[in-house]
Amino acid sequence: MRVMNLLNPNRAMATRPSPWPFKRPSSLRSPLLSLAFLFCILLFLPYYFLTPKSLLSKTSSRCNSYHGQKFLWYAPHSGFSNQLSEFKNALLMSAILNRTLLIPPILDHHAVALGSCPKFRVLEPNQIRNTVWDHVVDLIRTKRYVSMADIIDISSLVSSSLVRVIDFRIFASSWCNLDIDSTCFGELGWQYSLFDSLKQCGSFLSGLDGSVTKCLYAVDEDCRTTVWTYQNGNEDGALDSFQPDKQLKRKKKIAYVRRRQDVYKHLGPGSEADSATVLAFGSLFTAPYKGSESYIDIHESLRDQRIQNLIEKIEFLPFVPEIISAGKKFAHETIQAPFLCAQLRLLDGQFKNHWKTTFLGLKQKIESLGQSVHPIHIFVMTDLPEANWTESYLGDLAEDSRRFKLFFLKESDQLIVQTSKRLVEGNHGMSFGFPSGTRDIDSKATKHCRPSRLPDVLLYMEETVCSCASLGFVGTSGSTIAESIELMRKFGEC
Repeated sequence: MRVMNLLNPNRAMATRPSPWPFKRPSSLRSPLLSLAFLFCILLFLPYYFLTPKSLLSKTSSRCNSYHGQKFLWYAPHSGFSNQLSEFKNALLMSAILNRTLLIPPILDHHAVALGSCPKFRVLEPNQIRNTVWDHVVDLIRTKRYVSMADIIDISSLVSSSLVRVIDFRIFASSWCNLDIDSTCFGELGWQYSLFDSLKQCGSFLSGLDGSVTKCLYAVDEDCRTTVWTYQNGNEDGALDSFQPDKQLKRKKKIAYVRRRQDVYKHLGPGSEADSATVLAFGSLFTAPYKGSESYIDIHESLRDQRIQNLIEKIEFLPFVPEIISAGKKFAHETIQAPFLCAQLRLLDGQFKNHWKTTFLGLKQKIESLGQSVHPIHIFVMTDLPEANWTESYLGDLAEDSRRFKLFFLKESDQLIVQTSKRLVEGNHGMSFGFPSGTRDIDSKATKHCRPSRLPDVLLYMEETVCSCASLGFVGTSGSTIAESIELMRKFGEC
């Protein structure tokens, strides 16, 4: 508890006894020597308590206070679609390993980057965990924290007991011994030392100093060495089909060998990892590449019906009702007529070099609709500002008002602002606290732990509107946003 109190200085000063109650020895006669001795102690005492090893040893004592509950956290990164994909994988891994998942916040777009799995050039798991933790602390400090559960509706998964979850803020508040109401109110904004302490607590949970027996297990395997599987027969330990080629090994001095490992056998019952209160993964992002998955290859579980049900359920996770209803309202009341949705990603990453291909797909789709006496209604979802549409195919469509009527959403639109406010009032993320009988958190936290800035919901609203496009959908090839919209349309979200 002593080290935990370091994360809350006011409490520490009130409750922590003086570690070394000094009593002047009778042989110490010189006042100057006494002052020098005292100065040295005061100088080095803080370093004793704040060194990583000291933090590790004292923090680990808290691991016994969770009544046998075990937790899993991981490091999301990149854009929202990638973060959602990782969240699905995290739900799956936590269920397989029978752990409570820490629901992360939504990170700023590309605030954290993993690197390239195909090129075997990625951040080490402990590095990306620590980078994510630092960014999360910044979201809390600047009052921009929005939970993944504030945007994605996971209530049916939890109510059906397919998964156990807890909001990251509630867990961190308990583990790091912080007053959650003060943190969420932003009253600590000026007390930077407390946020520094929170970051220091994060260095432990990130595994910067390694694992701690029966407390923290930091997973060191990443996409360079491992493809996680589940119940794939005799495949456990086999070489994966994708390995770094000889040229890459020679050029980058890579010695990695990728193996397929059963996550349950290596991190489940009977393993060192299973005894730890917290299991910390790095990135949980995966994607197909050259006939193999980059990190997680679990698409079915025919011998475990519970996990099979979960795999089917998490294929599509809907937005929360506030977003769905607002998107439908725009489609039915503003656009009104049947419409086509065009998702045009033109400025980010590789897409800025493929304008011609992107516009060609839209043009072909429009031509396939044929001629009409009424304008074709098109909802445009693009990262290209309207002021820059000139001399592009979008500009041509906008000018031809006789044949086309374009619709789009902006962050300043009243519907967007109202939806953001309703999300803040809903505060869904904070409804997921500690499991019953584990720990108690003041109920005020569920009422007050809200962002002071309205969350950005434009992307989620646009995807919902696109799911309602009855004339069809044209998406940017290779865009994860387009894939998300296709999934929404497949499951009849609108």
